[in-house]
Amino acid sequence: MTKAGFAITNYHDTKDIYRKVDILLSQPILPLKKAALDKYLRWFDENCSKSKAMITKAKDVIPGGVQHNLAFNYPFPLAFNKAEGAYLWDVDGNRYIDFLQSGGPTVLGSNYPSVKEKVLELLNSCGPSTGLFHEYEYKLAEFICSHLPAVDMYRALGSGTEAAMAAVRVARVATSRKKIIKIGGAYHGWSDQLNYALNIPRTGRFQSHGIPRGTTTHTQEVPPNNLNALERKLRFNRLRGGTAAVILEPLGPESGTRPVAFDFNKNVRDLCNKYGALLIFDEVVTAFRLGISGAQGYFNVLPDLSVFGKVVSGGYPAAGGLGGRRDLMLYLAAGVEGTKKRAKIGGTLSANPLSCAAGYYTLLEIEKTDACAKAGAAGDRLTAGLQKIITKYDLPYVAYNQGSICHLETSGVMLMNLGLNILKSLKEIKARKKMMEEMGAAYMAEGLVTLAGSRMYTSMADTNEVIDNALQRFEKVLAQAGK
Repeated sequence: MTKAGFAITNYHDTKDIYRKVDILLSQPILPLKKAALDKYLRWFDENCSKSKAMITKAKDVIPGGVQHNLAFNYPFPLAFNKAEGAYLWDVDGNRYIDFLQSGGPTVLGSNYPSVKEKVLELLNSCGPSTGLFHEYEYKLAEFICSHLPAVDMYRALGSGTEAAMAAVRVARVATSRKKIIKIGGAYHGWSDQLNYALNIPRTGRFQSHGIPRGTTTHTQEVPPNNLNALERKLRFNRLRGGTAAVILEPLGPESGTRPVAFDFNKNVRDLCNKYGALLIFDEVVTAFRLGISGAQGYFNVLPDLSVFGKVVSGGYPAAGGLGGRRDLMLYLAAGVEGTKKRAKIGGTLSANPLSCAAGYYTLLEIEKTDACAKAGAAGDRLTAGLQKIITKYDLPYVAYNQGSICHLETSGVMLMNLGLNILKSLKEIKARKKMMEEMGAAYMAEGLVTLAGSRMYTSMADTNEVIDNALQRFEKVLAQAGK
């Protein structure tokens, strides 16, 4: 499936990806040779002493030493003090090719000059926040509403987590129903009600520590690509009051790590229509990275509500918002309206001038420069190169991408399913997770920053020269895998 103007030039063969993943998971893990891993671990001690000292001090006042989950890198987190285009620099002066891209929001590349200039102008004129209306709130909302086919109105919030919470609340208010069905393994933020079936399908409350059982009573899951399971759940719920909404990541759980078939979203839309449930697209990753009209534009499927984050503030703080049908979004109208039924939300720094200006000018630049397509071309080049390396060294690893979202599965831990023997499965997950961390450390030592050693985001700043250099570095690592 080829579509101009989007990051994805040809949609992947989903069945073939799972076939290759099944082969990977059927075999014992194939990690780095011990001598190679030891060499990479020594590199951190010899070249990152300032980072190590800084993190050691930070552990006294910050749990684990860092504030963000993405920063927990093996053998210890590194401290970075410069970001520009396709590169990052740590406090020891080491330069890296940046495939983390702050978790995905910097489609233009880091610290894009023209956006930075506009943000500085804003800071010099009114500062980052006033708590009152600013013109950029309108400009950002108008841009989003005019480019996303399913968005009539937009309400800015502080994060994707908050936006997903708001979507669920609106769905329940609008339908007077309680049940929320999510696609198992997906991440929709860390709120109590959606901290359910994370990473691996069918795990339910496995990672719901500190969350009262009653909070997730009305949260349900079905496996990705399993339309029969979804219809059974919708039919069952209809006999008990109905389903408020189905929420999903349109590329598949964990930013497409568990990819879905091209027609999956359309089929889910049809089932939601049949059973009277709302459809919520979590477009935190896909909106303005997959294309200027998001996944809903690419798949030509209109959700009722759309959750936004990351790119919507261009890598600046307070990146979150909810958009959707006018009748649904009016439940979020600010102000006091007597006894009218409302979905109460808020946030002191939501829609602050800094975030809205950064988001607005980032989206303008993405559209003007065709950044999504350029970032997607870089992702295609990176993935094709990784596939050649995998074939060259006869490795069981799997590389695939959805445009500028690239996946390199060496241990396959993110695609495991819990078997009947839970203890055996947990032991296998632990071993494969450790291998993934070790691979991530090796990539970092070769000057490549990835997300957890298995996912890469490319940007417009990733030229052919950058990608080819990155592939040389990846090959140095993958060539050292073996027993």
